[in-house]
Amino acid sequence: MEFPENLKYTEEHEWVQIEGDTALIGITDYAQSELGDVVFVELPEEGTELSSGAVFGTIEAVKTVSDLFAPITGEILEVNPDLTDQPELINQTPYGDGWMIKLRVSDPSELEGLFDAEHYREHIGEAG
Repeated sequence: MEFPENLKYTEEHEWVQIEGDTALIGITDYAQSELGDVVFVELPEEGTELSSGAVFGTIEAVKTVSDLFAPITGEILEVNPDLTDQPELINQTPYGDGWMIKLRVSDPSELEGLFDAEHYREHIGEAG
């Protein structure tokens, strides 16, 4: 499995890529493999304010439906429009075209509470 070193990770298997004061967010390679084939994603509207830890949507796979949790607080600037018609992008490129939301970071100090790639590997029980 792939866990890019430039990303931050959550216990709930979301990833965060910081670019200035914005964050790109999706689910990890581990999460998509555990879910199986993704068939539907429900995401909030642009402009929605999220609090760290709040549910921001759901992801439906053949096996199950799971909640998506906001890793940090902020305002949604963009929702990936491609996931409406192509939710399988999450399986194909979870760190690329399968991103879910872009948000404006409200509290950069929250990033300190996220895992780096090494600690995320330990969290899921995979040796580095």
